Amino acid sequence: MHGAQLSPLDVAFLCLESRTTPMHMGAVAVFGAHGQVDPERLLALLTARAVRIPRLRVRVRHSRSPLGGANWEDDPGFDPARHMETHRLSTLYEEDPLAAHAARWLAPPLDLHRPLWRLQVVTGLPDGSFALLLKLHHALTDGTGAVTVALGLLDEVPALGRTPAQTPGPVKRKSFVDSLLENPLSHASATVGKAAESAGIAGSVLLAARPYPVSPIATANSTSRELGFATLDTADVRRVRAAHGGTTNDVVLAVLAGALRTWLRNRGRRPENGPLRALVPVSVRAREAEGKGGNLLSGYLSDLPVELDDPVERLRAVRRSMDRNKAAGPVRGAGALPVLAGRVPAGMHKLAARFAGQAAPLLFDTVVTNVPLPGIPLTLDGAKLRRVYPFVPLAPHHSVGVAVSSYRKSIHIGLQANGDAVADLGSLTDAIGKSLAELLNTCP
Repeated sequence: MHGAQLSPLDVAFLCLESRTTPMHMGAVAVFGAHGQVDPERLLALLTARAVRIPRLRVRVRHSRSPLGGANWEDDPGFDPARHMETHRLSTLYEEDPLAAHAARWLAPPLDLHRPLWRLQVVTGLPDGSFALLLKLHHALTDGTGAVTVALGLLDEVPALGRTPAQTPGPVKRKSFVDSLLENPLSHASATVGKAAESAGIAGSVLLAARPYPVSPIATANSTSRELGFATLDTADVRRVRAAHGGTTNDVVLAVLAGALRTWLRNRGRRPENGPLRALVPVSVRAREAEGKGGNLLSGYLSDLPVELDDPVERLRAVRRSMDRNKAAGPVRGAGALPVLAGRVPAGMHKLAARFAGQAAPLLFDTVVTNVPLPGIPLTLDGAKLRRVYPFVPLAPHHSVGVAVSSYRKSIHIGLQANGDAVADLGSLTDAIGKSLAELLNTCP
């Protein structure tokens, strides 16, 4: 990965970084103890594995030009132990001690002059289990790439075919001149096609922008964070899907819409005023011919019909919205904003980052991302992974962001909220389970 150039989208995530809007992803993974937990042994094991993962060794080297891009370079003083630590929960009197501690740990930005990740082993959980907290900057990789990195830290799984730690970094991107010389006609045709796609996305973004007043849950940026954990039974979600159609993702979005409706009511807001809008990131790795790391993303804008009282009607509305997105494809519509960002010169992001941050609430109210995990048992030093809650960076002026991950028989939902704006995140977390129960009550 050394020497590879950051894509314009990777640079965009760096440019959005600030003290109140850190752009790192996170995860809280809980493992069942199979004996006495030795945190120092776990650190030694994780340190040895981190050394073998190229993506964890690099830092950003910016161009000397104010409008230039950036490259990855190996940190000459790289020591994975400097990115790792242990913590023992000292008080269990908080409602959810792990969530409270993880929120405090996740909130501070990463040091942009060092490799862009940190890890912590947490012991002292009430049932004797332990947790692994991980944060990775979004400039380093997207959710799919983050899973690959995390798998490289866990015990090797033969079913995966190779150790994830040995997955190579992205190839170095070719310059425009090199590509043109290799195949001028093909390159010119592709360039024209991409220009037309980009123009279409830009036009859709302008049309989708909402006038003031903007999002009903928009807020001032803050350094404070709160985390919430919610778990759904996969069998329950499949039962709803079998009864009413749609995909598992459609059902989860409908469940979230119902939970947000309840939460808005509890906050004295009127959900009947109209839907909330979610940016649903979509991986386009299969479409990309080059690069295996960094961010390869598009997205859909999907309405979350909080104005509808009937849970089945909410699910049907979500299905219609997502079906329209899928019919258009991942490189059309305002939700493809990440694709457009990836085609803008890196220097432009340095100029437009502040405006882009201010404009986020004009397009969407929250982010709901799905982080795929392999459907096989995962372990760390032999301890079985029980639960894993992913977390998406909180977009500027957003109150809450949602990340979803399916593992084995459960669907885990991680909520990250602006702590100054959302003092009642537990209300939203509880509403998720109640929203699914509403849908289950409609099933035969």
